[in-house]
Amino acid sequence: MALAAPSAAAGLDLQSAALLRSLGTRLRQMRKSQGFSRRSLSERSGVSPRYLAKVEAGDGNISIGLLIKLATALDRPIEHFLMVDAMFHSDLPHISQLYARADAAVRARVLQVLDPERIGLKKAQRLCLVGLRGAGKSTLGARMADVFDAPFIELNREIEKNAGMALGEIIALYGQEGYRQLEADTLTGIIEGHSRAVVAVAGGIVSEEGSFYHVLSRFHTVWLKASASEHMERVRAQGDVRPMQDNPHAMIQLRQILRSREALYTQSDYVLDTSGKSVDQSHIDLSQLIESCQILNSRAV
Repeated sequence: MALAAPSAAAGLDLQSAALLRSLGTRLRQMRKSQGFSRRSLSERSGVSPRYLAKVEAGDGNISIGLLIKLATALDRPIEHFLMVDAMFHSDLPHISQLYARADAAVRARVLQVLDPERIGLKKAQRLCLVGLRGAGKSTLGARMADVFDAPFIELNREIEKNAGMALGEIIALYGQEGYRQLEADTLTGIIEGHSRAVVAVAGGIVSEEGSFYHVLSRFHTVWLKASASEHMERVRAQGDVRPMQDNPHAMIQLRQILRSREALYTQSDYVLDTSGKSVDQSHIDLSQLIESCQILNSRAV
C-alpha cells in the first residue's frame, strides 16, 4: 500500500500551521471576491493551479517570493495575507487601498474619527485659523492669543524670519517649490516648539497636501468662512487695492478660488461663519467656540 506524501504543514509547530491555514483561507476569499478561478489566478501570478490548491487548503508552505506574486496578481498588500485572524476584516484590504489613495485632509479626518483621543493629544493646545485672505485670521488670531494668553504666530511672518528675507524675495529666489519647503519646515518647527499657540496660515496652504495634513493632524483647526465679496472688501478696507488693480475679472477669480478650496476648508474641525458680522461679534463667537471646545483652556498642557 503506497504511503501518502507528508503534508507541508505536518512538520510545523501549531502556530505556524495555523498561520498557513489562515493564509490559505484568506487567499481563497480574496480570489473568489474578485471573481478569479484558480486557473485564472494561476495565469496572472505564474503559480500553478495545483500549488494554489495546496496553499488554499493550508497545506502549502509558501515562499515569500510566491506570496508576493499572488499579492501582486490580486492587487493586495502582502501583509493582508499574514495578519492574525483577530486583526483581519473582510473589508480591510479595500479600506486600506482607499486610505492610501485619499488626500491628506481625508486621512486626517479618518484618524480623527477612529482614534480621537490620540489625535487630541497630538493637537495639544494648538489652534490654527485657516481661510482666504480677508477672513480675519491675523486680526482674530492676535485677539485670541491675547485673551487666552498664548503665543500668536503668523506662519508667513515666521517663514520670513527664518529665511531672513521677504516672501517676494523667497519666491523670486527659490520659486514656489522652495517656498513650500520652507513653509513645511517652519510648520514643523512650530509644532515641535509650541504645545500651546494660536497660528494663522496662508489661504493656499490647503493646496499643499503634506503641510495641510500637518495642520489638520497637529492643530485644532477653525475655518473662518465668509463670502467672496466680503473677502474682497475686507482686503481693500485694509488698504490693499492689489486684488482689483488692473484686473476686471478679480471677483470672478476670487469666487473660483473659494469654490475650489471650499471642500478642503471644510475638513477643518470647526467652521465659524463671519459673514455679515463685525470683528467684535466674530471675536465673541470665536472666543466662545474655543472655550466650549476647551482648545486653549489653560497654560498647562
